[in-house]
Amino acid sequence: MVSVLLEFSMFPTDVGESKSEYVSKVVEHVRKSGYPYQLTPMATIVEAQSIEEALELVKECYYILEQSGCNRIYSVLKFDIRKNQQNRMKSKIESVVTKIGDVNK
Repeated sequence: MVSVLLEFSMFPTDVGESKSEYVSKVVEHVRKSGYPYQLTPMATIVEAQSIEEALELVKECYYILEQSGCNRIYSVLKFDIRKNQQNRMKSKIESVVTKIGDVNK
């Protein structure tokens, strides 16, 4: 058992100032993938069970933007990979909350 937390952002740089139309396509694909995810103002966090799954999702998101007519795509990826764990997207936040209380106020 492995938990792969992927934090990534991906957007075209050649489509003008607003990127939400394209980011929405990426987030929609992540949602349809079935992986647990969390959208933040700066990135999307996904929890997969292998590095291969996480990288495949990134590749699929790239192709969505490419097929949308984007010629230049910027992406940032960060991974936190831990063996013998699962549900870390939730448990990492719960760990902090037990120490200091609600963090979303």
